[in-house]
Amino acid sequence: MRHITETVPEALAGERLDRAVSMAAGVARSDAAALVAAGAVRIDGNQVTRGSQRLSVGQRLVIVIDEPAGTGPGPDPSIPLHVVVEDPSLLVVDKPAGLVVHPGSGTPDGTLVNAVLARYPEVAAVGDPERPGIVHRLDKGTSGLLVVARSNEAHRALVEMLSRHEVRRVYIALVRGPVEADSGVIDAPLARSSREPTRMAVSGAGRPARTRYRVLARLTDATLLECTLETGRTHQIRVHLTAIGHPLVGDPRYGRGVRSPAGGPRLGRPFLHAAELAFDHPVSGGRVEARSPLPDDLRSVLDGLGAPPV
Repeated sequence: MRHITETVPEALAGERLDRAVSMAAGVARSDAAALVAAGAVRIDGNQVTRGSQRLSVGQRLVIVIDEPAGTGPGPDPSIPLHVVVEDPSLLVVDKPAGLVVHPGSGTPDGTLVNAVLARYPEVAAVGDPERPGIVHRLDKGTSGLLVVARSNEAHRALVEMLSRHEVRRVYIALVRGPVEADSGVIDAPLARSSREPTRMAVSGAGRPARTRYRVLARLTDATLLECTLETGRTHQIRVHLTAIGHPLVGDPRYGRGVRSPAGGPRLGRPFLHAAELAFDHPVSGGRVEARSPLPDDLRSVLDGLGAPPV
């Protein structure tokens, strides 16, 4: 049994209860809604079962989570872990393509979380026990930077910063075809596809999603882009770029196969790399900035197309 006690900050004033529970407990929105409906949440001592209830500054939330012992992921020291920034509150890690961030359906182990727990066992008590320390994710095929919380204080603060769009996340993407505008904003809500639940799709009934982009280089049959997330929906960049007619090179799910443009080599994953991550430290307030160079597989594709250094 785990008890989480929170005082509603100004940033969450007017927010729905189920969303606040999701952030405080580090669980999915659907799981948070289930907790509320089951009577596991109290506001100022009163049991509340409506997830749509709006919160006020200073209210005291108590969340009770019934957790069987020993169900969380375990450590695995055999998985390499590249740490870019490390302090008592958080880590910034550089994830290789092919590594899943946390255990889930079909991937019970062998994840980034298992690698983190081998070196930082205290993370097991941070956030959701099934994905401890995780505040945002990268797809399995995406390489680059993400932050992991080492304390519950940092976890809560980072989740709130992400919800307020205060974390700068910049990606390098290679897309098919010539992108005409030098820069732009893709503003299109996203939801689960009604035909294929594992895919995302642009939908008027979806959650707001915004991606900014600017052209870094125009190449033969392709364009190199810098993409900045204003929101962080599942598969956001992949779906947004496909929606404007320029799917990621190497994306077998939303694109046109895995071959690179102009008959180049096969790319075994989408050409997408989380190159920059910046935010205010959740404890000290100082600026945290990290950068990751393109990995060799992506760099070799650009070299084959005669692209300039990135």
